[in-house]
Amino acid sequence: MVRRPALSIFSFLLLAVSGGTSLALSAHASETWPGIHAEAFGGRPIQDGRGIVKLTAPYRPDDVRSVPMEADIKLPEGRTIRAVSFVVDMNPAPVAAVFRMGEGRTQAHLKTHIRLDQQSDVRVIVEADDGALYMAEQLVKFAGGQASCSAPPVGDPAEIAANMGKMDFASVGKKPSGSHQIAHARYDLNHPNHTGMVLDPVTLLYIPLLMVERIEARQGDELVFEMTGSITLAQNPTVTFDYVTNGATEMTVSTRDTSGATWTRSFPIGPAG
Repeated sequence: MVRRPALSIFSFLLLAVSGGTSLALSAHASETWPGIHAEAFGGRPIQDGRGIVKLTAPYRPDDVRSVPMEADIKLPEGRTIRAVSFVVDMNPAPVAAVFRMGEGRTQAHLKTHIRLDQQSDVRVIVEADDGALYMAEQLVKFAGGQASCSAPPVGDPAEIAANMGKMDFASVGKKPSGSHQIAHARYDLNHPNHTGMVLDPVTLLYIPLLMVERIEARQGDELVFEMTGSITLAQNPTVTFDYVTNGATEMTVSTRDTSGATWTRSFPIGPAG
């Protein structure tokens, strides 16, 4: 496939939560990272995130169409998390997702699945409420086969279309028994997240881009996270996350894709859920 520039229109996602001045390069910089850093983060200094953010991703993934990326974040006392960004340097849309976090979070757990187009450095960048940026990074090998952004969706097209927008939500681990406790959950959405780079084998035309651009989760009226997505998210996007219980009995998740279609559903949580 013909590669697109590493900085695509989707790099604007990070500009919504970032801005600044000087450039500080990573010690483990790929050929595309300096440009991503400059455009998506305004070249702002990014500090070594060791001790603050832990990135977990497979060195050799089993399936490059759905590679898990997981972040565990803990900021020093007195500082909170503003945003968390997942970046895949060598993908056509390097900014996979940006999570804007609800207020007051000093620590967080986030996990999603991404497409991997080729061997690439992957990164998690955390922005604190004072604007400081922290990064963890690692190399992920390409297991072989077709570049995932141009690979066809898995499954029967008619079934994919019929199930689009269906949601699943489940608590992970033990349910909390009261307020101000850490709870974990997983949200799954049926959606092809078409990249716009896949040829239809019947028509030989490109399947139009149709991606999940926003997922918002609220515990009662309180924001847990708002995610801005891109074509780098895997088919059937999934988010595993934690939250601090506030006594609400429902988690409401709203999703929108680039066609303007929206899906909203409330799920029971807490002791009565």
